[in-house]
Amino acid sequence: MSLPVSVFGPDHSPYEAIGGEERVRALVDAFYDRVRFDSPVMKALHPADLTESRDKLYEFLSGWLGGSPLYTEKHGHPRLRMRHMPFAIDEEAVREWLRCMEGAMDDLGIEGDLRAFLTQRFTHTAEFMRNR
Repeated sequence: MSLPVSVFGPDHSPYEAIGGEERVRALVDAFYDRVRFDSPVMKALHPADLTESRDKLYEFLSGWLGGSPLYTEKHGHPRLRMRHMPFAIDEEAVREWLRCMEGAMDDLGIEGDLRAFLTQRFTHTAEFMRNR
């Protein structure tokens, strides 16, 4: 992923702009709290215990946002579309995933250029996962 230099600067990644490890973990936790308590559609696509899901999304986002490539080091190439193929991801699931992530960004007060960048990238990725 190439980052727009005008938004982040050549040495400043989205990972750093969010606030690093602690804030990426907080984003993931806010997202999965919304999945668990506010989205029957998303909840149905996940196991009852969200611990592993939280860990994997945190690991993925760390590298995807420009931090340590934790997911790749632990699990290999993400192969997102292949790994999500067993799940029925339709327009409603895409919309709900994005709604939960938008709410998580609201919870963390992510705004401005960073918010616009993340929304664009999350939307692109969520649409790419659609398989129904």
